[in-house]
Amino acid sequence: MQNIFADVTVSVSELKKNPTAVMADAQGKPVAVLNHNRVMGYMVPAELYEAMMERLEDIELVALVKARAGEKGIPVELDDL
Repeated sequence: MQNIFADVTVSVSELKKNPTAVMADAQGKPVAVLNHNRVMGYMVPAELYEAMMERLEDIELVALVKARAGEKGIPVELDDL
């Protein structure tokens, strides 16, 4: 059985009829789109998507900082730049 990572689900047929109403009814929550009771994809409001992308960028930056934490600095003069 497939996991569904959303509290709101909608069939492809329902989504085709009125996608705006589906998103409005979800009240800002993710929506799992089902086809023959299998998840075909997820829809998220733009604000949530943007927040997810920012969070992923933060995670990538943390990994970069941790990877570079042991590096030694190189002295540089501003005039050399």
